[in-house]
Amino acid sequence: MSAKATWKVSAAVMASRVLGLAREMMFAGLFGGSKWMDCFYLAFKVPNLLRDLFAEGALSQAFVTTFSKKLKSEGEQSAWALAHKMMTLAAVFMSGVTLLGILAAPWIVDLLTSLSRGGSSPRIYNPAEIALTVTMVRVMYPFILLVSLAALVMGMLNAKNVFGMPALSSCFFNLGSMIAGAAIGYWMDPNWGPQSLIGFSIGVVIGGLAQLVCQFPALKAVGYRFAADFNWKDSGVRQILKLMGPAVIAASVVQINVVVNAMFAYGVGEGAVSWLSYAFRLMQLPIGVFGVAVATVTLPALSRAAVGGIGEDFRPTLAKGLRLVAFLVLPSTLGLVLLAEPIVSLLYERGAFDAVDRMQTAGALRAYGYGLLFYAWLKVLQPAFYAIDKRWFPMMVSLFALGLNLGFNYFFVFVMKWGHESLALTTSISAAVNFLLLFLAMRKFAGDLGTEALLVLLGKLVAAGALMAGVCVLANRFLFRDLAATLFLLKGVYLGATIAVAAGAYFLAVRILRVPEADEALAMITRKLRR
Repeated sequence: MSAKATWKVSAAVMASRVLGLAREMMFAGLFGGSKWMDCFYLAFKVPNLLRDLFAEGALSQAFVTTFSKKLKSEGEQSAWALAHKMMTLAAVFMSGVTLLGILAAPWIVDLLTSLSRGGSSPRIYNPAEIALTVTMVRVMYPFILLVSLAALVMGMLNAKNVFGMPALSSCFFNLGSMIAGAAIGYWMDPNWGPQSLIGFSIGVVIGGLAQLVCQFPALKAVGYRFAADFNWKDSGVRQILKLMGPAVIAASVVQINVVVNAMFAYGVGEGAVSWLSYAFRLMQLPIGVFGVAVATVTLPALSRAAVGGIGEDFRPTLAKGLRLVAFLVLPSTLGLVLLAEPIVSLLYERGAFDAVDRMQTAGALRAYGYGLLFYAWLKVLQPAFYAIDKRWFPMMVSLFALGLNLGFNYFFVFVMKWGHESLALTTSISAAVNFLLLFLAMRKFAGDLGTEALLVLLGKLVAAGALMAGVCVLANRFLFRDLAATLFLLKGVYLGATIAVAAGAYFLAVRILRVPEADEALAMITRKLRR
């Protein structure tokens, strides 16, 4: 695994996540935690879940694994032939899924709102909300067709060791959905009422098209020219579909949990779906920048190391990926948990988003943060099972974690009558259980993954994190006592200074403790600055 490639992908994904956050900030300022924003997020859950299943989940992982092996064992021509077949199959099948989703939209919305009765603050059935949600589901469903094709293109480029543009493609989605959505939304309702959200739904589809098309030049540069091929009775196609079956569940259990959480949240009360979505977006920043980036670079290397069995490079590559994720994500976890309110206040608290929204979103963010490291680790560990053809075990573990999530959700919401924060907590619990079981299984299948080295590293990182936590606690006590009364610019200065000092304390501590990943990261940054 190349650290240079990891940082290149990290930079691209960082840009994408920042633009995604800007999109959420726009929504928060225009609509806050309103019932209409709940409708939009609920409508987006289904196509977004399918995106996670295909774009960052089953299709992408299965295709990269099979395409990389074919590229190494049979050559480029055979690999491109497989790509033709999969692009054709994906276009035909996902067009059918899109049409089915549009026709079944009323039933889909009925399912999503089926838990609206009960909970700590039962939601009253509102026909206007339901009608708007059905319309937005229908408008957004073609997004999954476009993003599935984009996932295949991304897989081809990654297998050819092109990582920058595929990682950057999500930026085009965010830009397209923001600019087109805002323009069409304003045209439909200049007062930013419920109808303007239909404009933003159209923007989602335009963004999906932009995410696909922006990768075409890079694809052309590596020598690919699409040709429709309906000969799907191919060993490569069968292998991809064979890998995808269990991977649909295994690679996306957290996303499925998010949809389930939204269904429960709709029953908790107005604003709960939006608060969870705003918080989840913030949690996605470190996961996308570090977890997905490391996983994107690691998967092709793991696939090559697993050709003909588990090679000698497999364990070191996977172990290094896990250690690098721990080093990068642990400080992000502490920052999000300890500075939740000032972060939410700075980014979201304006316009329709008030102090109540801030506190509720911060509570959800803290609960999500407890499972952040496990979630990021899963991004690296789950694809490793597909590379060694042990796909069934992650599926079974994910099913168990999903059942655990459902059980905790029901208990927290319907029995304990707790609020939306408990739904975020269940996501963290299920992610932790999922990772621990998979880690133990991988040790059995592939041998020790440097467990002792990982535990030693975690001990050092926790010690360094304690120093960082002290900085955050002091900042909360002296700088962030009254966020509502603090000017936006001053909040930005205070938060920026706190993060800089906390990060400095963390990196100083890990250097003193001789953490190897710190030296590697510093060397990469130094080389970048010298250019």
